[in-house]
Amino acid sequence: MASTMSAYKEKMKELSMLSLICSCFYTQPHPKTIYEYEDMEVKQLNKRASGQSFEVILKSPSDLSPDGPPLALSPRKREVSLEDLQKRLEAAEERRKTQEAQVLRQLAEKREHERDVLHRAIEDNNNFSRMAEEKLNYKMELSKEIRDAHLAALRERLHEKELHAAEVRRNKEQREEMSG
Repeated sequence: MASTMSAYKEKMKELSMLSLICSCFYTQPHPKTIYEYEDMEVKQLNKRASGQSFEVILKSPSDLSPDGPPLALSPRKREVSLEDLQKRLEAAEERRKTQEAQVLRQLAEKREHERDVLHRAIEDNNNFSRMAEEKLNYKMELSKEIRDAHLAALRERLHEKELHAAEVRRNKEQREEMSG
C-alpha cells in the first residue's frame, strides 16, 4: 500500500492537472492507436497506466508512395543579373520621385486653397467694414438732416412768434395812442 501511495504521489508531481483529471476518468490504458498523416506516423505508447506518451516517426522521402501527392518543391530562384538590379533600382527611384512630386503637388494645392480662403476672408471682412461704414454714414447724414430740419422748424416758429409779438405790441401802442 505504501509503495502504491508513493508511486501515486510521484505521478502527481510529474503530471499536469489535465492529465491527472483524465487519468481519474479513464483508468484503463487506451489501446495502442496509430495515426497516420501524409509524411509522419504517430504511435501512442503506454508509459504508465494514466500517463500518455507519443512517438512521432517522420517518413523519409523515399518511403512516400508514388500515388501520394508529390512534395511541393519551392521554385528555383533565378539568378538576378546586374541589369535587372539596375532596372529595379531605377524603377524604385522613379516611383519615389513620382510619389514625392505628388506630395509636393498636394501641398502646393493645399497652400493655394489656404491662400484663397484667407483672401476671401479678408475680402469679406473689408466688404463688411465698408458696408458698415456706409450704413453708419447714411444714418448719421439722415440724423443730421432730421436735426437740421427740426432746428429750422423751431427757428421758423420762433421767428413767427417774434413777428406776432411785434405786431401785438404795435397794435397795443396804436390803441394806446388812439385812446390816450
